[in-house]
Amino acid sequence: QVQLVESGGGLVQAGGSLRLSCASSGRTFSAYAMGWFRQAPGKEREFVATISRSGDSTYYADSVKSRFTISRDNAKNTVYLQMNSLKPEDTAIYYCASPSKVTYIPTHRGEYEYWGQGTQVTVSS
Repeated sequence: QVQLVESGGGLVQAGGSLRLSCASSGRTFSAYAMGWFRQAPGKEREFVATISRSGDSTYYADSVKSRFTISRDNAKNTVYLQMNSLKPEDTAIYYCASPSKVTYIPTHRGEYEYWGQGTQVTVSS
């Protein structure tokens, strides 16, 4: 059974930084791409970033491009999301996710089967 556990969320002032982590277990981590999504109150869950299984390719939502960086450590079965220059509109619950199939850099929510419990990120103005 695949388990994903996020950590690293919290409260930060606008312009600050946070680093989220997601530890994976239950399947061969290095065989799958990984993704981060977020959901703000009253809004749909939206794509944030994805990384290929080897880490050689990444893709970001336009809203976070140049501010967020996704990375992974296959030896530790962990994916990270470094978030810099945070804005109040980045406030959301952040979820890591693992796709159902071996795809390159999945960007659509429907491509993901396994989800973590989420970690709250709150950016104050």
